[in-house]
Amino acid sequence: MTMPIDASASPAGSPLDTWSLDREIVLTRVIAAPRERVFAAFTSPTIGEWFGPHGYGCTTHEFEARVGGRWRFDMFGPAGESWPSRIEFLEIVQDTRIVFDHGSDVDDDPGRFRVTLTFDSQQDGKTVLSLRQLHPTVEQRLAGIGFGAVELGGQTLDKLAAFIV
Repeated sequence: MTMPIDASASPAGSPLDTWSLDREIVLTRVIAAPRERVFAAFTSPTIGEWFGPHGYGCTTHEFEARVGGRWRFDMFGPAGESWPSRIEFLEIVQDTRIVFDHGSDVDDDPGRFRVTLTFDSQQDGKTVLSLRQLHPTVEQRLAGIGFGAVELGGQTLDKLAAFIV
């Protein structure tokens, strides 16, 4: 099932509508599970059970995995910090691709970034998961890398792999 990107989700001329290598962060992981199961982990309300780096968790307030739907949640850290967050689903292609915008739980968050997930099957039944973040500016991408987005994203994918096996 293919659902197109909702063009109303981002303003016309948004930097998130044009890909640019200097604004992206890419993570990949081979996960020892079929792609249907990996895909389902991103479209199930149980996403809050594994999402986030080691030592972090999520409290879900709203979850609807459909084009135009969203996941509103608070991510909390080991020291009690909390970050209200929102994911807005833009495209869902069953067992193949998910595209969403991720940012703070506010309308028109200027710091939100676009995420494209792709799920590819290997002959051995494992899944190659690719996660591509597209940031609105080069500076935001660099700040994310400086903050540890690659390492923290890798930890999140570790938690995903442990959750679904």
